[in-house]
Amino acid sequence: MIRWCAAFVAAVVVSMSVPAMAADYPTPQDGEWIAKDFKFHSGEVMPELRLHYTTVGAPTGQPVLVLHGSGGSAASMLTPSFAGQLFGPGQPLDAAKYYIIIPDGIGHGKSSKPSDAMRTSFPKYDYNDMVDAQYRLVTEGLGIRHLRLVIGNSMGGMHTWIWGVRYPRMMDVLVPMASQPTAMAARNWMLRRTMLETIRNDPDYNGGNYTSQPRMMKYAIAAYRFASAGGTLAYQMLAPTATQADKLVDDQLALPVTSDANDYIYQWEASHDYDPSAGLEKIEATLLAINAADDERNPPETGVTEAAVKRIKNGRIDLIPASSETRGHLTTGDARFYARQLQELLQTAPQRTM
Repeated sequence: MIRWCAAFVAAVVVSMSVPAMAADYPTPQDGEWIAKDFKFHSGEVMPELRLHYTTVGAPTGQPVLVLHGSGGSAASMLTPSFAGQLFGPGQPLDAAKYYIIIPDGIGHGKSSKPSDAMRTSFPKYDYNDMVDAQYRLVTEGLGIRHLRLVIGNSMGGMHTWIWGVRYPRMMDVLVPMASQPTAMAARNWMLRRTMLETIRNDPDYNGGNYTSQPRMMKYAIAAYRFASAGGTLAYQMLAPTATQADKLVDDQLALPVTSDANDYIYQWEASHDYDPSAGLEKIEATLLAINAADDERNPPETGVTEAAVKRIKNGRIDLIPASSETRGHLTTGDARFYARQLQELLQTAPQRTM
């Protein structure tokens, strides 16, 4: 993961005035499973695809799948503002009751990725491939036939929509967050494409055969992050003067980029053909889409999510109002905004079978 990006998110969490807390849930356990002869949407096949995952709680609990965002991993979901508010005793995903599974997506964390050795010869994966790998991990690797809940944030939210369309009888409840079930397009893709082209066109990149990470990478990532996450009201509060705004930029640019450029390009380009909209009527689970009103990447004023959710039999939206406490696209990283709604949903949503 990109170290400065993690620091940026951490700074946002601190600015939300979330009280620090120790993890009040069982120690996470790491695992690894090899998917044999994994076939990508391109037709390419990897004889062995390594899938790393983290679990919290005992396998006897009700299975819950938690999905991380772009550039993240299972570790990025184990934060005080997310896991610390959801996995503890009496909390919505109490690990004494639930078996929480958090995979590292293809190309992320400790799962197979371009930087392992293959560089740009690594198969070009997309979000459908990532979800299919998660499905194989859950069903073949862990022997789970049915999930109580699939919940994901940002990219993980988009994966959650895909889970509902591709495997509609696999879960009782779907909670996609900071995402919309429509084509990757408009400003969201335009910013992604611009960021990726900036990295690719850095002479240091050398067609993916670089000897050191491209120097322009940190500038491209910083520009994308400031443009697409953080919250308009929050930035006005945090940087009401040019001097304060300069300090935010300087602080971010001073942090080292530790991610591999090929890994990063693959992670973000994987979204290019995302569009589960054609299959929304297939969704059978109870669905709660959680978005923030000030989400720069998924602006509610377009109406596309509202229109899409109307096509789902048991679907509704929880829109978190914008305020000085929210942080745009990053808001749903803080579970205090929806913990009560999630708990009520799990208490009332019917249990289904495959």
